Amino acid sequence: MTPLVDLSQVRFTWPKQARPVLDIAEFQVMPGERVFLRGPSGSGKSTLLGLISGVLSPQEGEIRLMGEDLTQCSSARRDRLRADHLGIIFQLFNLVPYLGVVANVALPLRFSPRRRAAVEGAPEKEAIRLLSALGLTDSDLLERRVVDLSVGQQQRVAAARALIGAPDLVIADEPTSALDTLARDQFITLLAGEAERTGAGLLFVSHDPGLASHFERSVDLTEINRASQTEPAA
Repeated sequence: MTPLVDLSQVRFTWPKQARPVLDIAEFQVMPGERVFLRGPSGSGKSTLLGLISGVLSPQEGEIRLMGEDLTQCSSARRDRLRADHLGIIFQLFNLVPYLGVVANVALPLRFSPRRRAAVEGAPEKEAIRLLSALGLTDSDLLERRVVDLSVGQQQRVAAARALIGAPDLVIADEPTSALDTLARDQFITLLAGEAERTGAGLLFVSHDPGLASHFERSVDLTEINRASQTEPAA
């Protein structure tokens, strides 16, 4: 079985910095797997997600997404892989303020014919189904601007947008940091259930170790990142 994500001997250093922020011998996410990646603030979690999604390129090593080595792909090819195979829930949601709720959810289908083909019927109908599955069942909410929604409601819109069109991997970057414990746990349960329904892998990133019990595998970034295990030179 080909991993969704496969990192091998990856090193990444930000410009003008002497030491790498990431030095990872190996890391994989398999199809359908639900993985919790934890690490404190500043440990390189968002940098790792940038590498996995092809937004950043490492100075050394190999990063395979859906079997393709991102380090050998053109920028256009990386964009296509990301649009077709990844659903991303950003920490700040990154919803489009001038679009309505349903239009925000359906937006990825405009950039990926592959994901559009995975949707039976009208995109708007599938968007509403996902919103309902994630707990947004009030039809009045669908008529609002996304900026008029609560944080928890915006979070669910962002999750539905990531899930539409059955991407192979859903990446969630600290999406529950602004929620209370009950709302956080409910959201994770709903997100994992919907990912399982479509067969998507789930990579959930957070600094909160208390979330690990929701996932079948938990990985501590500080344990796999050799850059965090070496002291800087005096």
